[in-house]
Amino acid sequence: MFKSGSTDTTKIGFVNRNNQQNHGTRGVVGTDHGQFSYKLECLNKNCGHVYGANGTDIFQRKCPKCQGGKSGIEF
Repeated sequence: MFKSGSTDTTKIGFVNRNNQQNHGTRGVVGTDHGQFSYKLECLNKNCGHVYGANGTDIFQRKCPKCQGGKSGIEF
């Protein structure tokens, strides 16, 4: 079960400026100090790629498949 984080960008449903939507965390430890990994989905037309990102990165993440963003992490 996925749950929201405590900040606006880590809440389920948040969509960043690059059209990436946060689906929450299951409590998996991320790769950044003290962070959890969150499930993100690209909302761009014809993409829909799903990947993981640290909570600190959600606001600026770009899709690894269609926007040249960094590879995702385990979520």
